Amino acid sequence: MYRILELNPQLAPFAGDIDLRMFLYRATRDRILKEGQSLNDFANAYEFFGFHHVDGGWYYREWAPSAYQLYLEGDFNNWNQTSHPLTPIGDGNWEIFLPGDDALWDGCKVKTVVDANMTRTEHIPLYARRAVQDKQTRLFCAEVVDDRKTFQWTDQSFKGEDSLFIYEAHVGMAQEEGKVGSYREFADLILPRIKKAGYNTVQLMAIMEHPYYGSFGYQVSNFYAASSWFGKPEDLKYLINTAHSMGIRVLLDVVHSHAVKNTAEGINMFDGTTWQFFHDGPKGDHPAWGTKCFDYGKTGVLHFLLSNLKFWMTEYHFDGFRFDGVTSMLYHDHGLGTDFNTNDKYFSFNTHTEAITYLQLANELIHQVNPAAITIAEDMSGMPGMCLPISDGGIGFDYRLAMGLPDMWVRTVKEKKDEFWDIFKMWCEMCMRRPGEGTVAYVESHDQALVGDKTMIFRLADAAMYTDMEKTTHNPVIDRAIALHKMIRLFTMAGGGEAYLNFMGNEFGHPEWIDFPREGNGWSFHYCRRQWSLRDNPKLKYEWLGQFDEDMVHLAKEANLFDQRMGNLRLIDSTRQVIVFYRSGLLFALNFSPCNSYTDVEISLPDIADYEVAMCSDDAKYGGNDLVAHMKYPAQVDKEGNSTIKLYLPARTAVVLKELKRPKEAEKQK
Repeated sequence: MYRILELNPQLAPFAGDIDLRMFLYRATRDRILKEGQSLNDFANAYEFFGFHHVDGGWYYREWAPSAYQLYLEGDFNNWNQTSHPLTPIGDGNWEIFLPGDDALWDGCKVKTVVDANMTRTEHIPLYARRAVQDKQTRLFCAEVVDDRKTFQWTDQSFKGEDSLFIYEAHVGMAQEEGKVGSYREFADLILPRIKKAGYNTVQLMAIMEHPYYGSFGYQVSNFYAASSWFGKPEDLKYLINTAHSMGIRVLLDVVHSHAVKNTAEGINMFDGTTWQFFHDGPKGDHPAWGTKCFDYGKTGVLHFLLSNLKFWMTEYHFDGFRFDGVTSMLYHDHGLGTDFNTNDKYFSFNTHTEAITYLQLANELIHQVNPAAITIAEDMSGMPGMCLPISDGGIGFDYRLAMGLPDMWVRTVKEKKDEFWDIFKMWCEMCMRRPGEGTVAYVESHDQALVGDKTMIFRLADAAMYTDMEKTTHNPVIDRAIALHKMIRLFTMAGGGEAYLNFMGNEFGHPEWIDFPREGNGWSFHYCRRQWSLRDNPKLKYEWLGQFDEDMVHLAKEANLFDQRMGNLRLIDSTRQVIVFYRSGLLFALNFSPCNSYTDVEISLPDIADYEVAMCSDDAKYGGNDLVAHMKYPAQVDKEGNSTIKLYLPARTAVVLKELKRPKEAEKQK
């Protein structure tokens, strides 16, 4: 019996489905791997396909099983479509050798010409490492990246911290100036901010090449190309190397759930068919996203995608991945409109078993390449075993995103008056995690920061953000927004998971949503940037929010907060809207009441220990009134050995107390 059934006894009726999951995983491994071969050995397609310099010239190889003929055109042959044909070499593979060390060169523009279905079309090579857009025609072509060039990495000794505090970021919109930011600007200007804020992991969006900037990087065209929107490949390497020098790991937001329909820029119909990479017919089209869906049952697709993961880890030194759109992969209907409220929703004919197998193989490969790598699944369905080891009957991810938490906060803030917030339901949502599986807690990600949605600060403050954020002004709307913004984030980080995520700028309550340049806004960058000057201005209240978040993260890291899996509930009073819980030596006491302050709140302790205030959301440096004294709270011990402390909790205030271990009475007497 697999361990998943021990952790989740309610899955017993679905033991056969778990067995099938594991059978398909083993059968696929046996099918794609040669005897004695590992996935690490298998996932080397990029070392064979694409452009490679060798002694005496250049090889270009391609996989196009249904094509009639392939040609290479570009700057090197004055864009002659047929002068350089490729030769078939078996298994749907093609190659051409161009003699001479300078037959191709770094930056040489090229395209692949494909004869198929009695037509001739131009495409970007499948394994192109750089794709660039012509400013006049808006068309993309590939640029050769000379593999003789080597980047001087200095991160050989890099080891990330055990805890995971993630800063989700978009390179292009990370600058204050209204433009597309670059990899090097992000490395030099933004990474120091992230480091100071205490975050030890950067999750980068939009790195894989995408033709439409406003897609946020989620409609990928060229899977092996680092996006040219932000600079050259060596610039991305500079960013990651710099991050590693600062002790910051870098995760790639990888999109293997779908691909753009584009044929000129993307991989769709490369060999003249819709089924080279994708399902044929309606199954190959995502009904909500207007994109193409991979056929994970094909060996060629597995070779392409698994090699892609290894490529980003070896070529660019990424430390792991956040897998986008996992729910869409797991189910044939993509999980659209499904309420996953019973276990039979996870195990049915709607379950995409080939996608599950791919995700298992992907996780196995990633941890073979780098045992310290981190993988995170964006799955809103709650698929059992998502973050359990494959040997336990799981899918192998390290963490899943707690996607229910942002939804909970939106519902709470949007639909309920403050005095009716149900603290017990909030706590239950925080604790609603699969046993033994890691969870990344967050209040908001990029999803909540985009036009069409609202950030938490906007839901709380709305238009007052534009008029009353100077420290000299007083507005009860802003006072409420600032108080709750701090409490919501602290509660979520401390109680909601085994890791924590924040989207770029939200830690200080960035006042504007994200709207990419488009026809509807006059192609403006006004809402596609981050106004760091607001955080830096000592006259503005954004400084309070930023400082609170910084201290919150640093305190959690200092306490090794996530070493204890779940918070230990010590007090919950839904009537008074008070909750107190213990985790990793810290006592978190929160009073969500909008108007009631409580004196002498008695809290039972997990063991005999004194406490002192480590931080309080009401501290003056966070915009508060300094109503809670930073003092020692001695434990009161009764005859039965039970210990308590009494605490003053003002309205809309969170207090974090640090445990001070007391020697045992016997040891005292010695």
